[in-house]
Amino acid sequence: MSNTKTLLVDGMDCASCTSKIEGVVCKIPGVENVQLNYTTQKLKFELTDPNGNSGAIVKAVERLGYKVKEADKKTRPEDLHWWQTGKGQLVIATTVILGIAWTMSFLMPEYAGYVFSLAGLIALFPLAKKAGAAAIAGQPFTIETLVTIAVIGAIFIDESAEAAVVVFFFLIGELLESMAAAKARKSVQALADLVPKSAFLVTDEGIVEIGADALSVGDIIEVRPGGRVPADGMISEGQTSIDEAAITGESMPKRKQVGDNVYAGSINADGLIRMTVEKTAENNMISRILQMVEDAEASKAPTARFIDDFSKYYTPGVIVVSAMIAFVPPLMFGQDMGEWIYKGLAILLIGCPCALVLSTPAAITSGISAGAKRGLLVKGGAVLEAIGKVARVAFDKTGTLTRGEPKVTDIGVFSGEEKTMLALAGSVEAGSSHPLAVAIVEEVEGRGIKLQKTSEAEALSGRGVQAKVGGELVTIASPRYAAEISSFTPEQDARIEALEDEGKTIAVVVVDKKIIGFFALRDELRDDAVSAMKALNSIGVSAVMLTGDNERTGQALASQLGIEVKAELLPEDKLVEIEAMKRDGDIAMVGDGINDAPALARADVGIAMGGGTDVALETADAALMHERVSDVPALVSLSRATMNNIHQNITIALGLKAVFLVTTMVGMTTLWMAILADTGATLLVTLNAVRLLGYKFKN
Repeated sequence: MSNTKTLLVDGMDCASCTSKIEGVVCKIPGVENVQLNYTTQKLKFELTDPNGNSGAIVKAVERLGYKVKEADKKTRPEDLHWWQTGKGQLVIATTVILGIAWTMSFLMPEYAGYVFSLAGLIALFPLAKKAGAAAIAGQPFTIETLVTIAVIGAIFIDESAEAAVVVFFFLIGELLESMAAAKARKSVQALADLVPKSAFLVTDEGIVEIGADALSVGDIIEVRPGGRVPADGMISEGQTSIDEAAITGESMPKRKQVGDNVYAGSINADGLIRMTVEKTAENNMISRILQMVEDAEASKAPTARFIDDFSKYYTPGVIVVSAMIAFVPPLMFGQDMGEWIYKGLAILLIGCPCALVLSTPAAITSGISAGAKRGLLVKGGAVLEAIGKVARVAFDKTGTLTRGEPKVTDIGVFSGEEKTMLALAGSVEAGSSHPLAVAIVEEVEGRGIKLQKTSEAEALSGRGVQAKVGGELVTIASPRYAAEISSFTPEQDARIEALEDEGKTIAVVVVDKKIIGFFALRDELRDDAVSAMKALNSIGVSAVMLTGDNERTGQALASQLGIEVKAELLPEDKLVEIEAMKRDGDIAMVGDGINDAPALARADVGIAMGGGTDVALETADAALMHERVSDVPALVSLSRATMNNIHQNITIALGLKAVFLVTTMVGMTTLWMAILADTGATLLVTLNAVRLLGYKFKN
């Protein structure tokens, strides 16, 4: 049994710090599943010793030059203004000294070089310290190592002014990365600020105002008109309209009454209500969303992992190539030593992999954050990358393409009294949470019919449900299964077929293998289902409906949607269909996250419709919090936009390096231009990635 720990790491300058820290921590015995999120600065890992502590990990990370402290779910990195950070203050100090040095170059040129050297060394000191610490920890080839060699080398060949400018531009680049990460972090963390800090607790002595984080499961709280809900819970008194726009994105307030669930952060529009707390502060919907986003950002996409692996060989390769350029021409061909050392140092700076390392995680973080703001929760960069590659999307019917609120439209009795059949059916279905069962029970109870006790209740996977009522075995089943255990007359068949042609679902009531009647139910398509199918088709993704319902009902709904349908499928049949479709390309499965869990797991990407359930958040690869079918094409488009952004970033990073490599070899590039190329690439990559935070979804 392992135990999970979380540390907050302060002082990460760029995305490359993550692989450096992860590399050191992974080497510590007894540490597994190490993940460092550059955006949130949280380091998560598991200790194989259940009673172990994180002391060794803290020391290892601090030896690299970072500050570390214990973190919990409430811990956040400090959101300081750039000038309040250590990096920002170092940039300011370097700017002042550089200003003095430039002034002295005109007034006292003979001393200006010393001041430039001082500026360069002051700015370089924290970088050189990290480079040394990383080398001692077994990570000698870091970006800090490249810059340290270049700056010291420039001072050594009397290019102190360029040395100072080089380290100054490098610091500017790192500061920009930090600011971009902070912006991405704030865009999601703003969700946490929606939950009020206090709550009105109902006690025997009266109403007391306490901290929202002090609430416990089972507490009764009062939410006044205009106030925000402080916890996830269920209304126990009163009714009101609840504005859930911040959580579900639904602009219109929903009418809620006793028994309805409400989420922390939503707004009580008009009525006074009391509610029972069902989730503590660290487990409410918003906290779980934030945790999912954090975990997703820390989970690397295949492209990011490739670039990390590439950088392990790339950085030492840059050092070797720059050394060869600096010393081979002078030593073997008698060229000028100073000129070629200068070129070698320029290559060293051009080769800094900052922009390349940042290209993928910056885009993934922005893409995940943009999705989260719309209610599209994606569990990691690998999932976000995979969604854009799907060629086909399989949809469950009930609760996914339909509203999940079926109503009884027709009741037919073949034998005995209607009241008896209703009582038997309602009693058996009372133990099920399936939408069809709920609709039947509501219909029976709405007629004032009393339900009876049942025994030996059993769910018939994908077929129906059965139980004993007063000694009789009552089965509520699909027509297909009912025909297996009993038989229909031609007239009964015709009547059921006519209702199925109208798009209705039939639940047959069988008592001791005798068919006594049926319920016809209809579940309407979601308002955006038709437009969502058209949107998928427009981006080259086909759709198919997988349903356990009968062929006629499935065809009736599929014809409205303009998609293919595979009907009368048991849960295991859906797995077979998913496997068959995977042979023709990547496939995503969209379901309710409960009945479709096996199919969600088998698909290349499992998408849960309806983020209000625990299963929806935990089972699938992604969750659609708004319960909108149109969010499926939106998710595919976001994935593709993110991957395009990554490809653009890689092109920018490598393209600029290629251009400046050529200009350096022909003697057109100075040291400050070389580092400006890397800083410029970092800036362009960062700005390009941040663009995704404002991604415009098509409605």
